[in-house]
Formats: sequence, structure tokens, C-alpha cells
Amino acid sequence: MHILIATAGALPAARVAALVATMTHDDLRVSVMTVIEVPLSFLDDLEDGEWRPFDDGTDPATLQKQLIRSYVEERGARLIEPVVAALRTHGIAAQTILEQGENAGEVIVRIADEHGADMIVMGSTRPIFDETVWNSVSVKVMQLSTVPLVLVPGVARTFDDVERDERRRVIDGQRA
Repeated sequence: MHILIATAGALPAARVAALVATMTHDDLRVSVMTVIEVPLSFLDDLEDGEWRPFDDGTDPATLQKQLIRSYVEERGARLIEPVVAALRTHGIAAQTILEQGENAGEVIVRIADEHGADMIVMGSTRPIFDETVWNSVSVKVMQLSTVPLVLVPGVARTFDDVERDERRRVIDGQRA
């Protein structure tokens, strides 16, 4: 059995590790993944030619790919480490997968398919009876995936938190 755990950093690591530990058997494989969206401002800084920390003559396209990969690896490692560490406390080793993408739900389903996942475990931070839940990554995965999806409740968020996050997304979208 292969369990794919997808996190954006809000997944309750201890609860997820305890859940996965209940499913432990000889052929259990666990992967922990995250999807990082590289901010447009980061790409703009790369393209303007002013910020070249590793200017060693590498062509700009290759340099951009290297810097984006470094950004994804650094940010991704910070997001998945709590889950990986919590799994380790239960004696469970996990493969890590760090992906870059704009649509996290689609990327998670693609990775689940590519890696032959039998189950996806994710967190759920939005109120279930709120209309914004239909825009969530977990709902997108539920709609696209053909494998079972287990949602582990995260830190409770109020309606005000959800509204604030939605306003930020709208403002960020207007800046782009």
C-alpha cells in the first residue's frame, strides 16, 4: 500500500503520523509532498537581470530553472519536515516529493497517479459548510482523484480567517 500525504504546512503532523501508524504493515510506502507556487515577483526579479547571485556564465533560462528549483526545495522542505519528523517518531520512513505548480489540486492528483498511490491524506482547514470550501485544494483533489482521500482536520479557522485569505488572493491577483 502506498499512502501519499499532501501538505501545505497546516496539516496536523502528529495526528497524521498516528493515523498512518495504524495502517503500518510490511509493504507500506509513504510519501510526503507539497506543491509550491513560485511568486510572480520572484520570476520578475530573475527576468530583470539585476539579481544574479550565481552569475557564472550560465545561460539565463538554465539559471532561472536552477533558482526556481532551489526556491521550491528550500520552501518545500520547511513545509513537509514536521510531517516527516512525526512519521519518524512512529518508525515510518517517508519519501519526499517537492513540486512546483499553480494548481495544487491537479499536481497532487498527478503525483498520486504517477507514484501509484492507494490513498491520499490531506488536511482540511476550511469550514465544511462555507461556500469557500468549494475552492479548496482538498475539494479539487476529491473531484479529480480516483483513489480514496482522507481529510484530517487541521487548526480550526474562523469564517473571518477564510474571508481574509480570500481578500488577499483577490488583491494578489489584481497585482499580477
